[in-house]
Formats: sequence, C-alpha cells, structure tokens
Amino acid sequence: MADEILQWHDGFHAALQIELQGEAARLNFHSEYELYKKSLRVDTVVIKDSDDTPVQKNIGKIFRKYNLIEYKSPDDYLSIDDFYKVYGYACFYQSKAEKVHGISMEDITITFVCGHYPRKMLKLLKKERNIEVVQKGKGIYLLANDPIPMQIIVNTQLSQRENRWLGSLKRDLAMDENTKRLVREYKIHRESNLYQAAMDLIMRANQKTMEEAGNMVCDAIKEIFADEWKEKERQFQEKESRFQEKESQFQEKESRFQEKESQFQEKESRFQEKESQFQEKESRFQEKESRFQEKETKFQKKERQLQEKETRFQEKETRFQERETQFQEKESRFQERETQFQEKESQIQKRELQLRKRENRMESLIQLLLNNNLLDDLKKISVDRAYREQMYQRYGL
Repeated sequence: MADEILQWHDGFHAALQIELQGEAARLNFHSEYELYKKSLRVDTVVIKDSDDTPVQKNIGKIFRKYNLIEYKSPDDYLSIDDFYKVYGYACFYQSKAEKVHGISMEDITITFVCGHYPRKMLKLLKKERNIEVVQKGKGIYLLANDPIPMQIIVNTQLSQRENRWLGSLKRDLAMDENTKRLVREYKIHRESNLYQAAMDLIMRANQKTMEEAGNMVCDAIKEIFADEWKEKERQFQEKESRFQEKESQFQEKESRFQEKESQFQEKESRFQEKESQFQEKESRFQEKESRFQEKETKFQKKERQLQEKETRFQEKETRFQERETQFQEKESRFQERETQFQEKESQIQKRELQLRKRENRMESLIQLLLNNNLLDDLKKISVDRAYREQMYQRYGL
C-alpha cells in the first residue's frame, strides 16, 4: 500500500473547499480548469462572485475575482519553472476573455500550495524579479512587489485549528488529538462527497502510520466509524447470503452440466465412430482422386497434342484459304476471259456464216454464169461489186 499512487490533487481540491466552506456561497470552485484550448490546465480556479466583500478565511484573504491555485503533492517540490508556468497560465487566463480586456490583471491572484518551503525558488525570484516574501500567518507567505497578488501556502505549516484539512494532506500524519478531531469532524459530515474524498486520501496516505500506532488509535477510529462498519457488516452479510444462494444455484447448474456432459460424451463417442467411417471413406476418395488425377494428366497431355494439331490445321486452313482466294481471283479472271472468248467466238461464227453465205451465193452465181456462157459478166462481177449485187437480184440469189 506504501507504493500506491495517490491522487493528491483530488484530495487537495476537496480539502480546499472544506477550508473555505464558510464562504462557499460566493465562491465557485473549478478543478482541473482548462485555461486554453490546447490542454493547458491549472489545478483549481476559484471564481468569486462580483462583490467587494473580502474572503475572511486566512488562506483566501488575497482572493479577488479570479483566483488560480497550483498544488504540489507531498512528494513534489515547487520550482522556479512551476512559478513561471503558473504565471503564464494567469496571462493566458486574462487573454481568454470573450472581449478585449474583458478580464483585468488586477482581478487575478495566484496561490501556490506545497508541503515544503520553496527556499531555492524564492531566492531566484528575489534575484530575477525583486520579489519579497512576507509571512502573513502560519504557513502563509505573500509574494510582494509584483502586479499580480500571489501567495505561497505551505500546508504542513498551517494552523491545525484553522486549516485542519489542508494541514492533514501529508504522509506523516501524527496520531494525536488533532487527528481525532479530524475524524470526529468527518463523522459529522461523512455524507458529503468532499469530506469523503479528502478523508479517503488522508487515510490511504497514512495507512502505514495508523497500523504502527497500535490498538489505541485503531480503537478510537473504530468507535468513530462503528455505525459505518455495522452498515458494511450488514451489507457484507447480505452479499454473503446472496452468494450462498448463487452458490446453490451454481451447484444445481453444475449438476445439470454434468448430466449434459455425460450426454455430450455419449454423442462424442458416436461422433468418433462416424469420424472413423468418414476417414475410411475419405481414404477411398483420395485413392479415386489419385486415379482421377492420373487420368486428368493424360487427358491434359492429349489435350495439348490436340491443340498442337488444331494449331497446325488452322495454319494449313489459313494457307488453303489464301490459295482458295487466289484461285477464285484467277477463276474470276478466267471467266471474264471465257466470256470475252465466247463473245469473239460468236462474232467469228456470225462472220463465218456470213462468209459461207457470200461464198455460196458467189459460187451459185458463177455456176449460173458459166452454164449460160456469160464470161463477160463473170469477169465483171469479180471487179464490180454493185454489178455483182444486180446479178444476185436477177437470179434470185
């Protein structure tokens, strides 16, 4: 438990509100306040209502309208870097107003809360910014000579009477009368979430100390928390009763489960038998599959051979088609020439027929002229075509 990571800031925020609860009606507390849209956060911002009445509590006497508070846990130290970071936060806070100069720097204060007096940081502030430290009470130190009112609260030095809760945020809490008063005060306000958060942190932070303090303190705490422990005991018994009821239900379900498990094992046995049959069939199938693959290989080989033959056939077919085309072209030219030849043949036949007719007429005329001993006419028709035609008509040729 000593190595447990404690959320000190949550407890601090709760203790701070407890300390200032007398004036909480006009103070608004904002934990992990987002100063800027780029995830710049200050531990707490306390916004005071718009009135001129000062806060009376010792830790809040410097408060104005907007009060930024930075907290350092007991395991941490306040450094000069922390100072400038929070100082920058104050400037960011002023600049986030909706209108120009909507927040005046005169309305902003800064409070640093830590468990150790930051001697080194204050020495640097004196050197760099001429800031003087003025103690205003137990554990409360004002930082003078700066436009922004600032204070440092060393919570381990605070008055236990005035600041019991902030002063108890530490690991070395003494088991004394003051602690008993703290516990008694918690008992009165134990329904409050603030008191619960602060007390939970204090108890867990000092658990080892409480264990070492012995029965005296433990008995006192037990007496104070007796009612709560009785209620928790009652709740525990109720939970125990519900647990036993659920345990009985579980045993009943376990019995049904075992019955179902037995049925499952029986089904599993039948399944294994079927699985064996399936494996046997699978073996035969694989054997057939092997033969099929052999046939498939042969088929693929024949298929390749067929494709090769098909390719050669297509090549020959292509050459044949080329030759066929050439033949058709020649055939076409031959038919053209055949047609021309037939036309010429017909012309020749006509001319031969005409010639034979002319020869026959001539021979018939010559024969008639010879028969009639008309030798002069025979000579004349050989040279005079017009006379020859007259003779054809005379003899009816």
